[in-house]
Amino acid sequence: MADLVERSEVVDVEKLTKYDESASADEVTAANVEDAVSRGLQPPEFIKNLTPEHRAELEKRLKKKIDARLMPAIIIMYIMNYIDRNNIAAARLAGLERDLHLTSTEYQTSVSILFVGYLLMQIPSNLFLNKIGKPAIYLPTCMIVWGIISAATAACTTAGGLLANRFFLGFVEAAYFPGCLYYLSCWYTRKELGFRTAVLYSGALISGAFSGLLSAGVTGGMDKARGLGAWQWLFIIEGAATVVIAFGAFWVLPNFPRTTSWLTDEERMLAVWRLEEDIGEDDWRGSSEQTFWQGARLAFTDYRTYVLMLLVFCIVSSGTVTNFFPTVVATLGYNSVNSLLLTAPPYVLAVIVTYANAAHADRTGERYWHIAIPMWVAIVAYIIAATTTATGPRYLSMMLMVPSVYSGFVVALAWISNTMPRPPAKRAAALAFINAVSNCSSIYASYLYPTSAGPHYTLAMVFNCCTAFVAVLAATGMRMILVRQNKKLAAGIFVDGAINTRPGDSAVNAFRFKV
Repeated sequence: MADLVERSEVVDVEKLTKYDESASADEVTAANVEDAVSRGLQPPEFIKNLTPEHRAELEKRLKKKIDARLMPAIIIMYIMNYIDRNNIAAARLAGLERDLHLTSTEYQTSVSILFVGYLLMQIPSNLFLNKIGKPAIYLPTCMIVWGIISAATAACTTAGGLLANRFFLGFVEAAYFPGCLYYLSCWYTRKELGFRTAVLYSGALISGAFSGLLSAGVTGGMDKARGLGAWQWLFIIEGAATVVIAFGAFWVLPNFPRTTSWLTDEERMLAVWRLEEDIGEDDWRGSSEQTFWQGARLAFTDYRTYVLMLLVFCIVSSGTVTNFFPTVVATLGYNSVNSLLLTAPPYVLAVIVTYANAAHADRTGERYWHIAIPMWVAIVAYIIAATTTATGPRYLSMMLMVPSVYSGFVVALAWISNTMPRPPAKRAAALAFINAVSNCSSIYASYLYPTSAGPHYTLAMVFNCCTAFVAVLAATGMRMILVRQNKKLAAGIFVDGAINTRPGDSAVNAFRFKV
């Protein structure tokens, strides 16, 4: 034992964060059980009696079953969430400003006010979701409401009506994305979250690609049909589709592992136990630390919350160009339909790059470089966009903007759950708080893209470049903090929020923060 303690104190901290990627599935399974027992966790008899090989095979089948049931549903729902939130940009090209007699400032305010409602609701919504434990009911219900509100945008005739509509749309839509981030963290282990977060966020990328195509079809063929403008049909069709999909989601989405009914008893035990192994305690809402205010207090008093908040805030700030992407693409000089079509390729590329970046981050267990490198690419893209109006280089910069920002963003989101795995109420509050504050950037960013600032949009591109650089600095700071805390864990020093263990107890396989 003394030899084990001595070796554990000098073990390479970088390697400690990657143990599961270098070992076989059977070795990891056996080591995980041993380490969990050393922390005082006792697996159910069903788990104890499994051989490592059988356990690995059962877990593989379970993950496939969870993926097949959960991921397609939340991707489709997020596609509609993103479309309903951002279709106002396409509506602008289709005559929204003209028909409602909006000034440039009124239009920009209608974009930004959505994020006021979005900001207000995220934390209460996530804590409520954690408390009731029924995402299969809560998320589709919210989706029906926001679909109705989105479709009702077609009835707006004044700037005031549009502003009220957009505020309430943001208020209800706020439940979905942070709720899904928490939802995923209740089903998947820390090493599985990066790729699943990317898969979820691909809904935004897919909607960015194909909403432009859909918008082009509607605006090109339905203007003045039945006396309605093309922009009105856009809101009606997309809002109605949202409501239909939401009703289907009631029958597809599972609840949390302990409250779902579509798993067998053995599968449910395995789903719960593998999360206990990963985070060091029962990830269930019934603990004493699961109240609304306890979760919020734990999140708000952890300084790492604010470092991660700065990181995600700056990434989102640098990516606000996507809220006005049709407008920026229109500076290439093409008509409105062709401009909408040209918005698709950057998003298609972004899906590929984001999947690849997140999958590699999960496979290696590394987080920092999978955020920093994409943000450096984004900086280069914004510099090109700010300094030239030549069609080729400018469109190249647009092809780089979307993939770089989004691929770094999804890894940063996974880093939140990796860094704050317990208790669940704290994780729920931190995810909602960070996502809410990060979206504050969309409130003021709309004023960086007035029509008069085109075609360069120099101020906006410089702003995006600067925030991308600050994001790199924040990621660097976060990495330094976690490396230092991992060294403390290796030495047996207590670290708040971690699953602590004595140096001699499964030191090589003990809990470490992902860096």
